[in-house]
Amino acid sequence: MAKHLEGRVALVTGASSGIGASTAASLAAAGARVALAARRTDRLSELVERIRHASGEAIAIQADVADQTSAEGMVANTVERFGRLDILVNNAGVMILAPFAEQNPADWRQMVDVNVLGLLYATRAAIPHLRRANGGDIVNISSVVGRFAFPTGAVYTASKFAVVGLSDTLRRELLRDKIRVTLIEPGAVQTELVEHISDEATRKQVDGWQAKMRQLQPENIAAAILYAVTQPPHVAVSELLVRPTDQEF
Repeated sequence: MAKHLEGRVALVTGASSGIGASTAASLAAAGARVALAARRTDRLSELVERIRHASGEAIAIQADVADQTSAEGMVANTVERFGRLDILVNNAGVMILAPFAEQNPADWRQMVDVNVLGLLYATRAAIPHLRRANGGDIVNISSVVGRFAFPTGAVYTASKFAVVGLSDTLRRELLRDKIRVTLIEPGAVQTELVEHISDEATRKQVDGWQAKMRQLQPENIAAAILYAVTQPPHVAVSELLVRPTDQEF
């Protein structure tokens, strides 16, 4: 792979599995030095070793983006270790599905804390460093349900609609700083995300729906992210919706 990101530093949240892990590996293969942030340090350590074995450079940072101090600390740790920050990938997310009237409000709070507030904490902490680097990239992972609502997904959908609105606002506010904001909206991806669903009937419904299609793989979304952040500085890929060919909505 061409080293299009040589000299750049990336921070990827939710990097212990799925889209985050694939994205971190992809950015490292393209020459970026990558900070991997997540709660599961054992997974992060394994990925760091794989990246280093492939001649890449990466570090692991234990962080919980839902905690403001932790989120701000992972940005500070990245800059302390690598001296700069050029790319922030806000990938950490949780999806807990159930009929709205039956769902525990604690699940609502968890989704809002991770999917919305976690993104806000990390982004605000990163902006001064991106400005100092004379531009960079913020990549926010939303979802196809950031466009289309569906039963059992009321609060998850609300959190992803929020990411859509936040991303366009950030794009407009930061363009004069040469900071690009890209919104990635994946359809069904084969990841651990569905394992968060504890409502048995809803889980069975989602499993049945996914079984009817050829799901995306994490590396498919990583490829979309890599495409966006390797464009020439005057090209901003503002939004990418990536669905399985078989997905109807």
